Amino acid sequence: MMTITQTFRWFLPAFFCLGYAVTEAQDTIRTTTPKSIFQVLTEKEAAKMTLECDLTTIIEQKKTNQYFPATLRTAEGKQYKIEVKPRGKFRRKISAFPPMKIKFKKKELVAEGMDTLNEIKLVLPCFENDKGNELIIKEYLAYRMFETLTDASLRARLIRLTIRDTHVEKSKSPMYAILLEDEEELVARLRGQINEDYGVPADSLNSNQAALAVMFEYMIGNTDWEIAMQRNVRLVKAPISGKSLVIPYDFDFSGLVSAPYATPSSETGLKSVKDRFLMSSGLKTEHLRRALNTLKANRSSMMALCKSKHLGYEASEEMSRYLRTFFDKMEGNGEIPTLIKLDTD
Repeated sequence: MMTITQTFRWFLPAFFCLGYAVTEAQDTIRTTTPKSIFQVLTEKEAAKMTLECDLTTIIEQKKTNQYFPATLRTAEGKQYKIEVKPRGKFRRKISAFPPMKIKFKKKELVAEGMDTLNEIKLVLPCFENDKGNELIIKEYLAYRMFETLTDASLRARLIRLTIRDTHVEKSKSPMYAILLEDEEELVARLRGQINEDYGVPADSLNSNQAALAVMFEYMIGNTDWEIAMQRNVRLVKAPISGKSLVIPYDFDFSGLVSAPYATPSSETGLKSVKDRFLMSSGLKTEHLRRALNTLKANRSSMMALCKSKHLGYEASEEMSRYLRTFFDKMEGNGEIPTLIKLDTD
């Protein structure tokens, strides 16, 4: 019969071996999990792609939810037979090219060793000119800024896209576009589930994440969102706590992007999207202050994103100046102001 000391001497190395085995197994799971088509297509920033589809018909029928056959080609010559359909609300109405959802064939993805997550959202320029490209890049950078703050964010990746309209056998000029992670992939990555309830009370939210979303929207000057009605946010229930993570999207109405069609929410009383209004959504000040400290700690990385090589100098400087007005106002501020008005645009 072993003594307590002998038992301990046997158990200790066995424990560490078990721990190592568990860790090794977890590492194996992570490294062998197949990549999604979203990850494969977006490994390189501003990757060049060609989309062949009946664009003329899609634009004529942009109110439909019908899928249309299409082909996506990468710069390396890889070809995917896909389906696309118009999506969105406001931008579907006003854009030169309606936003689309892309659906890949699961069998083809599996055959190439990829995950079965087969849908990606495509955000296209509202205007068929340099201004349209500039706005897309600025919105893309807003997505990337939030992604620097938290993994609980929608992944957005910039691409350089040529659309070949098979209806008239003519190609559009290359344009910048955003590939946006579909919510199914978002939920799988976060190992949660979509919360589709409206009017979710503040105490059922992940307070830190919700406050981060609130302060980020405040920083970029966006009032075109609301947690209670899930306007331009998605709620994802975390697997352990059951609390809902707040995932914001669609930043074209923000002061940081300053799309010419953007207007502030009428409920704020603002006259310009460049002014900021704090939509605190019932969150406690302590959580908002903590989120503000996170923004301050990541100031340099977000400012660096404004210097994107894909963005022109003037637009880059405009984004930088706008962010600085926020941080300058927040520097050493004991209380978070509800309203920040710019003296000049």
